[in-house]
Amino acid sequence: MTDRYAVIGNPIGHSKSPRIHALFAAQTGQDISYQAILAETDGFAAAIDAFIASDVDPARGANVTVPFKENAFHLAAQRTPRAEAAGAVNTLSFDHGVILGDNTDGAGLLRDLKHNLGCDPAGRRVLLLGAGGAARGVILPLLLENPSELVIANRTEETAARLALEFARRPACAIDVKPEGTGFSGLAGRTFDLVINATSAGLKGAVLPLPTSLFGSHGLAYDMVYGRDTPFLKQARAAGARTADGLGMLVEQAAEAFFIWRGVRPQTAAIIATLKE
Repeated sequence: MTDRYAVIGNPIGHSKSPRIHALFAAQTGQDISYQAILAETDGFAAAIDAFIASDVDPARGANVTVPFKENAFHLAAQRTPRAEAAGAVNTLSFDHGVILGDNTDGAGLLRDLKHNLGCDPAGRRVLLLGAGGAARGVILPLLLENPSELVIANRTEETAARLALEFARRPACAIDVKPEGTGFSGLAGRTFDLVINATSAGLKGAVLPLPTSLFGSHGLAYDMVYGRDTPFLKQARAAGARTADGLGMLVEQAAEAFFIWRGVRPQTAAIIATLKE
């Protein structure tokens, strides 16, 4: 029988996940099917139930995208530590009637940084912009790499401080929070080896009011948004930094999910190159 998987979201037509997992399956010789499912905004659980119940072939798992990652977190009967830390689930596994929840976003980011971009956060000064779900999903994996510091900056300082305090209790490294007001003026004069934009500004083409001193001449500026040259990336390039978008993270987090489901890890470099073309 062919094991079935899906990605569930709203909207979903833009998703690259079906193509990515089809490429993974062809590369690794896995017999799977993978579809995109549009769920009603209040119908996530019903969409999961329908997917599991439909067809004669077994449903083995699902990826979850916006706006359902928190719904998936609450739906999962069991959750991994990294899903608990993120407060969100993007990968579900169906195991003998039990729904298991995981979050592969942080693992995807770290693998892209270290293996594809040659940027190991260990011992580096790291700045994470944003304090929403995208940021929360990657904080613990970043901390476990032992950067020399991890600064969380957000337009609303209180939100960043609250998030930092939550993770500061975890053994890894000290967290510093330096945003002040909506202008990020508390970052003035600071320089970082790695600046990660986890805000949604790039999706809207919005400019973040960041001081140019943030970007070290040999540093990396990374935007989780993929497929577009965001104002953040343009600003970083103008300051002399190396830049990368989130396409590699997209593929790597998918590869992590594929590994969870199938026990084999795809070779991602060729997949990333194919998608860039």
